[in-house]
Amino acid sequence: MIVPYAPGGSTDALARVIADAMGKALDQTIVVENVGGGGGIIGLQKLMHANADGYTISFGNMGNFAIAGTLYPKANYDPRRDLEPIGLVASVPMVLSVSQKSGIKNMKQLLEKSQGSQKQLNFGNSGAGSTGHISSVYFNSVTNGNVEQISYRGAGPSIADLMAGTLDAVIDQTVTMIPASKGGRILPIAISGDKRVEQLPNVPTFKEAGVPAFDMKVWNAIVAPKGTPSAVIDKLSAALEASFSNNDVIAKMETFAAPIPPKEERGPAALKQLINSEVERFAKLIRDNNIHVNE
Repeated sequence: MIVPYAPGGSTDALARVIADAMGKALDQTIVVENVGGGGGIIGLQKLMHANADGYTISFGNMGNFAIAGTLYPKANYDPRRDLEPIGLVASVPMVLSVSQKSGIKNMKQLLEKSQGSQKQLNFGNSGAGSTGHISSVYFNSVTNGNVEQISYRGAGPSIADLMAGTLDAVIDQTVTMIPASKGGRILPIAISGDKRVEQLPNVPTFKEAGVPAFDMKVWNAIVAPKGTPSAVIDKLSAALEASFSNNDVIAKMETFAAPIPPKEERGPAALKQLINSEVERFAKLIRDNNIHVNE
């Protein structure tokens, strides 16, 4: 199972939980391989060159499966053309957290520092073109923020620097932000979604915090190389479906505040439709906000 990001990030954490459960359902060991870089493109290129026999699959998110194709046109990658959907795994809230060393205690203070003519804050993200990068750019676009964006090779390294105080702020999924916040070195100040989550009861939604225009969640999914036989896709999809009944998966997803999607949203056909619509949605967002990355 190729994970197109560095170890220690949100996608990696979810992938390892699902890989273990799917392996048990298939009575096989699924090995997770981290292939980071290029906004997920490098890992996906390895997937696309793999044999379409079901023995190589990829666990990624909307950054790889909806955003990267637009941001990296030279890669000649189109998720609508180059992938076989297996299933949707989770739709995960995003959390904006600040370093305790930043001195920021709430959204009001962050906006006061970010909206000046000079760049007073830096925002870290999990890589150019990643969901963390797009979320950060989008947040600062809707709040008229003027900040420095710093890209890493995965969420793990960016959150480590946030905890160390090298970074002022990071927007990433609950999967990494909930455990990172327990040490007291970072302070979550807003979470996406309609309501607060049980794991972070004192953290307001972006709407409550005064930024109703930002409400981005990250969906995570599993795909196979184009041309993988439908019978193989069905077998892998059934193993994924079985994993959602696994008590360990249920408990971990609750811990991550990553709800399992309704059954009608989880299968290959539903994921294909989601990818098609999200490619269009993010292409417009990227154009409207003039987002570019160095290829």
